[in-house]
Amino acid sequence: MRHILHNIRRRKSVVAVLASISAEEATGGNELIRTLRLRDLLAFGVAAIIGAGIFSTIGNASAAGGPGVSLLFIFTAVACGFSALCYAQFASTIPVAGSAYTYAYASFGELVAWIIGWDLLMEYAIGNIAVAISWSDYFTALLDGVGLPVPAYLTMDYLSASRGYTEVTALLAGGQPLTDIPAAARMAYEAWQTAPALAGVKLIADIPALGITALITYLVYVGVKESKRAANLLVLLKLIVILLVIAVGAFYVQPANWHPFAPNGLSGILKGVSAVFFAYIGFDAISTTAEECRNPKRDLPLAMVLTLVVCTILYVLLALVLTGMVPYHELAVGDPLAFVFARVNMPAMAGMIAVSAVVAMASVLLVFQYGQPRIWMSMSRDGLLPRAFSRIHPKHKTPSFATVVTGFVVAVPALFMNLTEVTDLTSIGTLFAFVLVCGGILLQDSKQESPVAGKGFRVPYINGKYVLPLLLLLLLVLLQTFYPVGIAGFLNLTGEAGGVSSREGWTHKLPLAGFILVTLVMTVLTYRHRLSLIPVLGLLTNLYLMTELGITNWSRFLIWLVLGILVYGCYGYRNSKLAQSGSNVNEA
Repeated sequence: MRHILHNIRRRKSVVAVLASISAEEATGGNELIRTLRLRDLLAFGVAAIIGAGIFSTIGNASAAGGPGVSLLFIFTAVACGFSALCYAQFASTIPVAGSAYTYAYASFGELVAWIIGWDLLMEYAIGNIAVAISWSDYFTALLDGVGLPVPAYLTMDYLSASRGYTEVTALLAGGQPLTDIPAAARMAYEAWQTAPALAGVKLIADIPALGITALITYLVYVGVKESKRAANLLVLLKLIVILLVIAVGAFYVQPANWHPFAPNGLSGILKGVSAVFFAYIGFDAISTTAEECRNPKRDLPLAMVLTLVVCTILYVLLALVLTGMVPYHELAVGDPLAFVFARVNMPAMAGMIAVSAVVAMASVLLVFQYGQPRIWMSMSRDGLLPRAFSRIHPKHKTPSFATVVTGFVVAVPALFMNLTEVTDLTSIGTLFAFVLVCGGILLQDSKQESPVAGKGFRVPYINGKYVLPLLLLLLLVLLQTFYPVGIAGFLNLTGEAGGVSSREGWTHKLPLAGFILVTLVMTVLTYRHRLSLIPVLGLLTNLYLMTELGITNWSRFLIWLVLGILVYGCYGYRNSKLAQSGSNVNEA
């Protein structure tokens, strides 16, 4: 047992990671081409972030939180900012493809690295599925607008159609006219009614989502230069349209729509956590390009921070414009940007937005399909996945096998999966990666292990010994003053409230209880060891956002991680290159 625990803690030091890459480059084993500059990285970051989140999920978040959702964008940006600084230090210290997986290997050890790598597979794959589904919604709406309608049963997933049919049938039975039912529900009803059946099973699938995934996968397969050019062009087009939306929409804002600013209170704003955070996923994808950057130590940190700043400004402005143009409760639609301009009788702008959304989400899919194969490639190099995943195409110089597998992993589920389920799982997976990256910085700093200290970016050190307890005390005072109901609700572990049994209520409070426990532990550790404030705040804020995603998502996430540990035990544990080389836990 002690031998097993020793092995799963084996760790590749920063020196060892860099040495292995240098050796591969010297022998020609690493044939990735260093061609990306700062502007390319910034384009990749903006391409990854501004997509499905801003064109789709921002509507549901605004419908739940009202104009106050703009504050949630700022809070989430701050949480991501802490993580971005930690990613920037790692990317500067360890400029290697693999993102959080590689950083965890150098900080926590092999088992945690495998877990985060397995988690990133879920984040990227399911995130890509969500983007493909959203792209399909906009693309089919665009075709419908130009007189080329696609049958409804070929544009949505089976579950949405089934639920929509059941919901509309019940409403019709209650005497509600079909014309008064929301458009999305009517479309699902139509899809179920008109779909052909085989052996009693309705044939319903999202064909456009399959098509765009296949196209983007091919583009990523044929080379990084082609992907770079496509990303730069797509980003330029969608930024022009987004700035146009803000400028034109500002003239149609009715300040009365901003009152009340938070119609459903703090709880309503926080309901949009998953959607809002999903809108920020992407800046971490920049770190997967490390081995194809011309100057990764300088450009990667700068690109991450600039990407986050640019996107936050655009998000806050868009949230205010959207909720100012129409009443917030009307924004629970799949295409909110196009919807608001159609609502104010500007069909030309709505059509332009539909075109830009198709472009924007194609660019997001491009970046994530680009990043995931490189994480698999890094895991394969370490022996945790079969060697085929690190195979580089002799002509295109891309991880060919991993790219093809990524295409299948995204394209097939995109035919049948539901957007809401997908975004929640993507968000919790990404937040978990952020938590571990922030924790990794704390470990690296405690070991003082950085061969490029003074040459690369470092997270600014702020002694958290007294600052963290004071911040937490201030937070408790603010919560007690402005949100006493929330505190009382959490402390009420017995009895029934709101139709929820005591057992169910207690279960749903488990994530928050765990967060409070971790916060207390981190406060003590920060006080005793004078930990750096920024990574500690990054760890805690991201962990809190995870608690807002609900016990159901936590359960699914934990099941995925347990499955990953089983895969590691069956393959990675025995095939690890560290294990085969007989290296000790702290290989130097």
